[in-house]
Amino acid sequence: MTIFFYTKTDEFGEFSNFSKFGIEMDGIWWPTVEHYFQAQKFEDKEHCEKIRTAYTPKIAAELGRSRKVAIRADWEEVKDSIMYEAVLKKFKTHSDLAALLKSTGTQDIIENAPGDYYWGCGQDGSGQNKLGKILVRVRDEI
Repeated sequence: MTIFFYTKTDEFGEFSNFSKFGIEMDGIWWPTVEHYFQAQKFEDKEHCEKIRTAYTPKIAAELGRSRKVAIRADWEEVKDSIMYEAVLKKFKTHSDLAALLKSTGTQDIIENAPGDYYWGCGQDGSGQNKLGKILVRVRDEI
């Protein structure tokens, strides 16, 4: 069996970066993994704080996808490790989530994101599913 998730209200929606399980990274509290991840694209501290304090993860994502502020030059090289560290922290911080993740056993986990061919599986299933693979890696490590 394969675990599919996408929105935070789906079964296993807790796996979504939009789910309201905060993390502390570098001594700062972030409301969601999405807030943290999107802010890491930028060196501009004011813009990062705007993302961190965004009212919803959707707003944080929109701010992070904006190119009105330049993204860091090494973003493509570091984004996977930043995502991994944030997701790992989420499951280490919230033991109930860790138990849910462990309960998936050895099943594949797929972010069923129709518009995302990098982090998700894309509309036709041909995406790289990087987030799902990170979740499997985290499950194996916790």
